[in-house]
Amino acid sequence: MIRRLKNYLTGPKGVPYLFVAPFIIFFLLVYLYPLIMTIIMSFQQIDGPNHHDFIGLKNYMKLNTRDFNMALQTSGRYAVWDVIVLTIIPLLVACVLHSGLAKASNFFKSLFFIPSLTSIIVAGIVFRLAFGTLETATVNRALTFFGLQPVKWLSYAGPGNFVLILLTLWRWNGVNIVYYLSGLQAIPTDHYEAAQIDGANAWQKFIHVTLPGIRPVLIYVITITVLGGFSMFTESVALWQQNNAGGVGRTIVGYMYMVGFKKNNLGLASAVGLVLLGLVVAVNLIQLVLMGFFRKED
Repeated sequence: MIRRLKNYLTGPKGVPYLFVAPFIIFFLLVYLYPLIMTIIMSFQQIDGPNHHDFIGLKNYMKLNTRDFNMALQTSGRYAVWDVIVLTIIPLLVACVLHSGLAKASNFFKSLFFIPSLTSIIVAGIVFRLAFGTLETATVNRALTFFGLQPVKWLSYAGPGNFVLILLTLWRWNGVNIVYYLSGLQAIPTDHYEAAQIDGANAWQKFIHVTLPGIRPVLIYVITITVLGGFSMFTESVALWQQNNAGGVGRTIVGYMYMVGFKKNNLGLASAVGLVLLGLVVAVNLIQLVLMGFFRKED
């Protein structure tokens, strides 16, 4: 039996399974098992390691609260602006760098990418100090210098969301630029030459050549940006820390952390996590359909 198993694993039929076995084991232990346990826990009241009581849908019914709705709205606004900003701006910068119009393009590529290597906590602290509520904060000083009124940036949802998006753009802009540059470099120059012969201007080349050429990269960037937008947590903690008065800046992941670890309600936190998972999957499926990801090529 052992010899037969050894011969199978070393033969042409067994070797592929042997190579993919580490991934399958990793997937089962790190992804599938926690997901199954989260689904089970979402229907339970957990009062300790050995006290798991089945309560049905009560955890999901408890989600219709002011704090959860505020966290969902914050994550939704952030995700929408995150997709808009981190899709359009890096694409425009990548097109300029790829076109050769900007001198020292390699320098600017490095300059845009460096922030992604910075710790989120450090960057959040710097932004929190720069956009402080006091009139002596850096940004408020600049506003006062130009005759404008200082703003309590992190005390209200609108200005706070602006700071959060600005921090995200500063940190992840360079990463998306690299993605777009890889797609732009894969577009054959013959396509642009053919468009030039047909009399297409720069805008028409961008619409009919560049965008279709980088479509797979564009889909990937939007997908990971949606995921990053709804799962954002560290940036919010770095900006507000414990001074999150009224729930301003608290995302749905922050709400899940609060109810799970501060209020010791892991069953409710599991329900929040599954709602977040369903929301992210639904939004990404919608954008994949709109982008024609499932459309068969002619």
